[in-house]
Amino acid sequence: MDINLPVINWVSIAPELVLFLTGLAVLLLGAFFPGLPGGAVAGISLAGVFLGLVTSVALWGRSELAFSNMLALDNYGLFFNMIFLIGTGLTILASISYLAKYKENSENIENGEYYAQLLFACVGMMFMAAGTDLMTLFLGLETLSIATYVLAGFIKKDLKGNEAAIKYMLLGAFSTGFLLYGIALIFGSTGSTNLAAIHQYLSGAAGAPPPMLLFGMALLIAGFGFKIAAVPFHMWTPDVYEGAPTIVTAFMSVGVKAAAFAAFLRVFLSALPSLQAEWTPILSMLAIATMTLGNLAALAQENIKRMLAYSSIAHAGYLIVGMVAARNVASDMGSSSILYYLLAYTFMNLGAFLVVLLYGRRAEDNLNIRDYAGMGYRYPILGATMVIFMLSLAGIPPTAGFMGKFYLFSSAVKGGFLGLAIIGLLNSVVSVYYYLRVTVMIYMKEPSTAMPRIEFVGTSLLATTLAATATLILGIFPERFISLARQSVSLLLG
Repeated sequence: MDINLPVINWVSIAPELVLFLTGLAVLLLGAFFPGLPGGAVAGISLAGVFLGLVTSVALWGRSELAFSNMLALDNYGLFFNMIFLIGTGLTILASISYLAKYKENSENIENGEYYAQLLFACVGMMFMAAGTDLMTLFLGLETLSIATYVLAGFIKKDLKGNEAAIKYMLLGAFSTGFLLYGIALIFGSTGSTNLAAIHQYLSGAAGAPPPMLLFGMALLIAGFGFKIAAVPFHMWTPDVYEGAPTIVTAFMSVGVKAAAFAAFLRVFLSALPSLQAEWTPILSMLAIATMTLGNLAALAQENIKRMLAYSSIAHAGYLIVGMVAARNVASDMGSSSILYYLLAYTFMNLGAFLVVLLYGRRAEDNLNIRDYAGMGYRYPILGATMVIFMLSLAGIPPTAGFMGKFYLFSSAVKGGFLGLAIIGLLNSVVSVYYYLRVTVMIYMKEPSTAMPRIEFVGTSLLATTLAATATLILGIFPERFISLARQSVSLLLG
């Protein structure tokens, strides 16, 4: 009797395989060799990230479906792979000194478990970007979520971290229920969870969309809205960002948001464009509420991690503006501007958190904005990099943040959403106040207390410097990167 084995296209998931095997190796090394230095474990993890990045670059330009059309190997997923891998690599670089600080305080930190969770979270992100089936996206989301729940509470003696992890897990499970129920309703309406099949069904359907389908779409927006921290699904963000270890907050603020937008974009632009008239008003209201609440709440914050948390909410609003305009312009400017902005945001927001991490004498010190008074004179490099990140987040040239907002709001204007673009610009002006407040503290205020003595570790400083350099390069020379983003979304928009 002949047995026909299914043909598995392993090349289509080569970057994910590399990272998964590296995470597995790191986990086993930590279990069987607990005395292995943290730097060695981090080095192995970095090697896996670098190999995954090289593999993604080598696969650029290929377009094929695999695993019964549940995964796509395309430029869209590969572009996001680069964002995820860069963010993960910088996080690993900075984690070496961060974990060492806790070791000095006699904290029992398992390096193998920590780095493995980072890698597994990145694998989940990559599957979210590559998934062409709602169930694949859901599995990627759960892989990412479980790893980040663990990371948020990985310091067992830190009560605030434990509280943050529990809040994140409970609210995350609640939002996952919304997402899964939405998937079930869409399956019930269209008979498929495959994005291409859903698009084909809706394109051929006559008449108004059934209420069950619209309700499923609304639940998908709620589920994705939680992950991108859009209002009113943002409640978890300030508490979790403040309570989680700073390095984990940095990773979550860029990686989770980018992965959620990767899945959000693929689902709504490739599977549900027929419902654009229904979801455009909803996303427009979400964008306005998210930008406005995030910026206004950030004005009143004294804790820099909470300020950056509300800032992250506001930036989610800017990105939603790009989603609203994605299919309303003649070109692919709207969707490509989202990809460019997420790349820029990875460097500038992660870099800001790395400065917060470096400035702490121990792991979680100097979190009040007033603690930054005079930092620029005592630590010129650290002060200069923080100013670069603040200016970029505020959208001031010649930084990447300025070009990102320029592309996003330009796409809104060209798509006919002038009012939305004006509201975004006004919100961006409001944000300048609290970003420049940090800059003023760094260079124009005398320290109220003795300045902390910082022992710089090469890897953390290297990660911060790389992020600052990339923020400037993306702002001064944006053409190449926006061109890559356009290549990435061309097939997605059909």
